[in-house]
Amino acid sequence: MKPAYKISLAALAVVVVVVFAYWLGARSNNGQSGAQQTQVKQAPKIRYYRNPMGLPDTSEVPKKDSMGMDYLPVYEEDPASMQAKKERKILFYRNPMGLPDTSTVPKQDSMGMDYLPVYEGDNESSENGTVIKIDVEKIQKLGVRTEKATMRQLNRSVRAVGRIEADERRVYTIAPKFEGWVEQLHVNATGDVVKAGQSLFDVYSPDLISAQREYLIAVQGVNAMQDAVPEAQGSMKELAQSSLMRLKSWDIGDDDLRKLRESEEVKRTIAYRSPVNGIVMEKPAQKGMRFMPGEALYKIADLSTLWIIADVSEQESGLIRVGQLAKVQLDAYPGREFSSRVTYVYPTLNQQTRTTQVRLELANTNGALRPGMFAQVALSGLGSKGKVISVPDSAVIYTGRRNLVLVELAEGRFEARVVKLGEHSDDYIEVKEGIGDGESVVVGANFLIDAESNLKAVVAGFSQAEKDKPAEIPPTTQVK
Repeated sequence: MKPAYKISLAALAVVVVVVFAYWLGARSNNGQSGAQQTQVKQAPKIRYYRNPMGLPDTSEVPKKDSMGMDYLPVYEEDPASMQAKKERKILFYRNPMGLPDTSTVPKQDSMGMDYLPVYEGDNESSENGTVIKIDVEKIQKLGVRTEKATMRQLNRSVRAVGRIEADERRVYTIAPKFEGWVEQLHVNATGDVVKAGQSLFDVYSPDLISAQREYLIAVQGVNAMQDAVPEAQGSMKELAQSSLMRLKSWDIGDDDLRKLRESEEVKRTIAYRSPVNGIVMEKPAQKGMRFMPGEALYKIADLSTLWIIADVSEQESGLIRVGQLAKVQLDAYPGREFSSRVTYVYPTLNQQTRTTQVRLELANTNGALRPGMFAQVALSGLGSKGKVISVPDSAVIYTGRRNLVLVELAEGRFEARVVKLGEHSDDYIEVKEGIGDGESVVVGANFLIDAESNLKAVVAGFSQAEKDKPAEIPPTTQVK
């Protein structure tokens, strides 16, 4: 082969290799460009920018809040995700800002933001829309605590504020039954201690003098007519007896009557004595004053036994029973506790304070207690039922329209259940419907779970389920 021909073939081979390499490079570049274009086409579109702190504030363009934090973009869903979600069933649409508002059809809020669909199988809900799923790590950070619902007797202490008052059955009014004048006061100050039979004052009364004279004349007549006929003696004895009864009805004591018979002299003044032991609570009597029959001169109270009148709230009044034990503490004696018992529950309710009065009795042996003192009363007793299913009071979430309890189904899975509550104790509450004995309920950090999982959407699911129920037709009432 000639040298010139060999050089021509070599040049041709070089050209072919260069062309082939250029073709491969162009194809590779076209593939990358197409992939980039496809990637650009598939990049999600930004719908709006939301406040980084979760406040109800959005923007159509990038911006910063007052602390310099960038607003976060909210993207439209990619076609593949949308297609996958279209294949799942939409349970309802929830408010984009997390407010407790749902809809069965797509809608927008007052700011023009679309409501977000909640699908079957989402983390916020299960088939019935009440199961909450939270990562185990988050549960540990939240400090979630659980406790089992158990059967227990609910013992509840009812606390009330009371005041010490005098026993109304041991309060006496000194009111003479005749007209007269106070000649001399022997008990002349409010608060004085008096004994039964002690002289309160000396009284002068013309009616009393006439009664004494009649009695002495009748007694002398009985003695003088000992030899008279029986009919005359009987008449004189009846006169003496009626005069004696008249003096006794005016509260003249037996000792004064005996002295009158022995002396056979009419006394100008007679001592008026106290019928009871006690303390002088009121003393209208004044030396030299004139009084009329029935006019109160003294008010004496026996304070050996006192009443405590406690005001119990309307909600707790049904727990009070006669004979119930109580512990009483007084501000005057810190750290000292008195034992008492309920003796009467008043049948009326104070409409201004919405309380019922409860009466307790307390012995005042050493006189340390005084009417008017305030008392802290703790009434102890059992619930009206036996053992019932109960949970700690902290386990119940009060939403206003219904009461919820978070039941732990498994690690990281909780179910929000509507419960029907019953009686309360100091720390526990009866659950009539909604949970069973032995189920674990969340007793700590349940409101943090609320914030973490948007429990309001779960509550909205309950509301929607109630709306979807068919209306019940009430039974026909036959009018007779």
